[in-house]
Amino acid sequence: MTEAAIRLLLADDHPLVRAGLRAVLETEPGLVVIAEAATAEDAVVRAAEGDIDVVLMDLRFGPGMTGAEATAAITARPGAPRVLIVTTYDTLPAIEAGATGYLLEDALPEDLAAAVRARRRRAHELAPTVADRLMNRMGAPDTAPTRREIEVLALVADGLSNRAIAARLHLTEGTVESHLARVYTKLAVDSRTAAVAAATDLGLIRR
Repeated sequence: MTEAAIRLLLADDHPLVRAGLRAVLETEPGLVVIAEAATAEDAVVRAAEGDIDVVLMDLRFGPGMTGAEATAAITARPGAPRVLIVTTYDTLPAIEAGATGYLLEDALPEDLAAAVRARRRRAHELAPTVADRLMNRMGAPDTAPTRREIEVLALVADGLSNRAIAARLHLTEGTVESHLARVYTKLAVDSRTAAVAAATDLGLIRR
């Protein structure tokens, strides 16, 4: 018995990116793009209609909901489709929101198709080639900012000083400075302003 086609929703605010994904995926047997969404909000609404198996989600949209927030909203519903993050950013802010896979936009077409099929088979499976590429690009697991580091950075974005952040989080100023130093290293920046800008672009914090 032939397996049913995997029904896809493409969520990205760039029409050219959506067109490129569609062109690649529709050449693959068993994959069919049935809808597109230009905003994260539209992706949440469309994914709830019940006829989507896998959502290919970007992390960064324009003003409004982020890709990570949309992922959380989509996966919170019973019987939700799988979400595969496809983005240019080497970070995993949407995994904790319920995404079941992560792929960079420069992935080979066969890697993209394999990742989509993996979503159907098992929630957290990645094709070996995809996993290899991710490990090479992401490096060690500790390169991603921790929850506490993101929390500190969000308060920096709100304009708080290290002393005020320490008081808010019941930490010492030295601990706050250590968190920020690690964030600078992980985001490859050298200032508070650059760290906030990078974290915002990556969807780690909102402003």
